[in-house]
Amino acid sequence: MGKIKIAIVGMGNCASSLIQGIHYYVDKYPEDAIGLMHWEIGGFKPTDIEVVAAFDIDSKKVGKTIDEAIFAEPNCTTIFCKDIPKYDVKVHMGTILDDVAPHMSNYDDEVTFVCSNEELLILSMF
Repeated sequence: MGKIKIAIVGMGNCASSLIQGIHYYVDKYPEDAIGLMHWEIGGFKPTDIEVVAAFDIDSKKVGKTIDEAIFAEPNCTTIFCKDIPKYDVKVHMGTILDDVAPHMSNYDDEVTFVCSNEELLILSMF
């Protein structure tokens, strides 16, 4: 069986937990799978997930590799697997679909996001 290839939109706390989890289970066995309801689903295990693309709008994440972006502020999820291998995949600028809430500018940079000025990556499906 091949890998499950995924793209992640938004490199926040949930993305951080997902990527940490993928690597946390690398050297585990089903009986050690604390935190998982099912070790295997349809023949796939946690380590069969491969992140092949990532998008965000935060200048502290866009342009960084996934392993860097998941720990960039303002992420504040628990770090339970700090030894994430270096990814070749960089975080690309996402589309700002519904603007940015004005109150976000009232917070210090380390606890809010700052929109990146990077250009959008245009992907063609055909």
